[in-house]
Amino acid sequence: MLDKELKNVTVNTQSSIRIAGEKIVYFDPLKLEGNPQDADVIFITHDHYDHFSPEDIQKAANSNTSIVFPESMEKEIAKTGISEDRQYAVRPGEQILICGIQTEAVAAYNVVKPFHPKRNAWVGYIICMDGICYYYSGDSDATKEAKAVHCDVAFIPIGGTYTTNARDATEWVNTIKPAVVVPVHYGSIVGKMQDADVFKERVADDIQVVIKICE
Repeated sequence: MLDKELKNVTVNTQSSIRIAGEKIVYFDPLKLEGNPQDADVIFITHDHYDHFSPEDIQKAANSNTSIVFPESMEKEIAKTGISEDRQYAVRPGEQILICGIQTEAVAAYNVVKPFHPKRNAWVGYIICMDGICYYYSGDSDATKEAKAVHCDVAFIPIGGTYTTNARDATEWVNTIKPAVVVPVHYGSIVGKMQDADVFKERVADDIQVVIKICE
């Protein structure tokens, strides 16, 4: 059953997510506190420094941790220290079952901006765990693939510059209609804390906005 306050979800910084459920899952771990080493699965979206931090991956990982990443990042993943038999490279549109978690890689790219070209085959993810489907978009615009997602919970960037801004992200969320949305990718490297207010004001009334990034 979906806890609409998302008490099982932590935003470490910007768009680094931890979900504690049947499994412990991280998306793009960054600036983790301590050395938890509790990850069952780590999902990496692309190789920009604020999404791929070998140091933070090592803080989250243990000897049983699996890692999922875009196929184009196979060389970089060697820096994480995670054994090859627990590395899973994916392409946009591919579906896999990893540690009992049904996973789909979703294309993540910019439509006009040059920072995340479609040819790089970078990804976001839909994962289904504990009867809940979570969509972590990665650094993406509101592409046709992103607007076709079906999920219960969405993590959507709102900071602009490299991804969608708060206004464009609102249109995206109102299209896919998750039960709950968590705005991310603002308030740190790019985007102002006030962007969350702009976003929340424009999201449809039947979608709950949960703010996990705090000043």
